[in-house]
Amino acid sequence: MPNVKVKLYDMSGGGAGERELNGDIFDAKVNEALLHGAVRAYLLNQRVGTHSTLTRAEVRGGGRKPWRQKGTGRARQGSTRSPQWTHGGVAFGPKPRNYRVSVNKKARRAALKSALTSKVRGGELVVVDSISFDEFKTKPVIKMLNALGSKKKAMIVVEEHNRKLIKSAANIPGVKTAVADNLNVYDILNCDSFIVSSGAIDKIEEVYA
Repeated sequence: MPNVKVKLYDMSGGGAGERELNGDIFDAKVNEALLHGAVRAYLLNQRVGTHSTLTRAEVRGGGRKPWRQKGTGRARQGSTRSPQWTHGGVAFGPKPRNYRVSVNKKARRAALKSALTSKVRGGELVVVDSISFDEFKTKPVIKMLNALGSKKKAMIVVEEHNRKLIKSAANIPGVKTAVADNLNVYDILNCDSFIVSSGAIDKIEEVYA
């Protein structure tokens, strides 16, 4: 695949030239089936699966028959812990289970390339020459996002763990941060503005090329 050229910005929103992106990653074939599978697997894997209800065998009490079988005019009952009784057990309730779904490495890589390509083609990828902050403050992050024309949901990707950026962006609604080697398809597709540092692009290309 031929390489793709995109505009390069600085943190103040000014132009800083152009950046060439690897066509094998950022101009790949978009496979919607793989994207769907990757998003489904991600969401299912977030589920803990610890939900549980008590069956009639597990509810305390109910050992004595509430009334005799015949002659009372009432329906026959064997236990006050049957599902139809208040405080009785739950019939067919949820029990702990594992929701985990695995996606093989080849499909996972192809889905990520599809997601990155869709951001480039949708005009939602913003490449910044460098993203760094000197202090733990939210205001500079908001200023950068406004300068870059960020939309409601934004994802900021940097090349390495940046505690100042993570802490400063943590309380901005709709903004997520990530490191280049820890991306997932769901987060990429779920944002309206995908803001990536030039160093993070280098790392993505190094890992997925």
